[in-house]
Amino acid sequence: MHWIDPDHLPEVVGTVDLFLVNKHGEADGFLMTDGREVHVPPHLSPRLLRDVRPGSKVRVRGVRPRAVEMIAAVAIDTPKGRLLDEGPDHRPDEDEFEKAKHGPMNVQGVVRQPIHGPKGETRGAVLEDGRIIRLPPHEAERFSDLFFAGRKIAAKGEGATTSFGTVVEAREIGPSSDELKAVGGPKQPKHGPGHKKPKHHEKHHRPGHHA
Repeated sequence: MHWIDPDHLPEVVGTVDLFLVNKHGEADGFLMTDGREVHVPPHLSPRLLRDVRPGSKVRVRGVRPRAVEMIAAVAIDTPKGRLLDEGPDHRPDEDEFEKAKHGPMNVQGVVRQPIHGPKGETRGAVLEDGRIIRLPPHEAERFSDLFFAGRKIAAKGEGATTSFGTVVEAREIGPSSDELKAVGGPKQPKHGPGHKKPKHHEKHHRPGHHA
């Protein structure tokens, strides 16, 4: 959103509580101590982790999705300066930053609150112990009843562990480890991954017909 002037966007002020981690081991957001959720573009993860810590006071300007208590950040004012979303082309060299450890993971616990994508779509939940469960958006909607605060939840899938958070991309999920249901993969295009629409400029001729 580098084309938006952040100083004309809504602002929230608060204290960072914990980072939200995606399946790649990037910080793509955080929760404030009052429970408000901030989504941050993943390409800002290295700079976010460099300039912000749990306990940091921040001022966030961004876009508010309807009906969700969150903000999709365009600019974050931190104790070390402003983080501005200038697009993925401005991602810093990632070789100097921590790499997540990936592997199979089982988790179970109690939901602290649901988490969302930048448009407010449900993506999973944070547990009371800080671990995160994520699903593809269309599947997160299907299992949304599991993501209410206070609900017991369990999941199996591919995990990513970092010093700033742990996440599992669920392949199975349910209210307990004995009641797991399979989670589908990424949503496929309507006509399948190999389908190509005909080009409008192509002329169609009947067999044997010549223009």
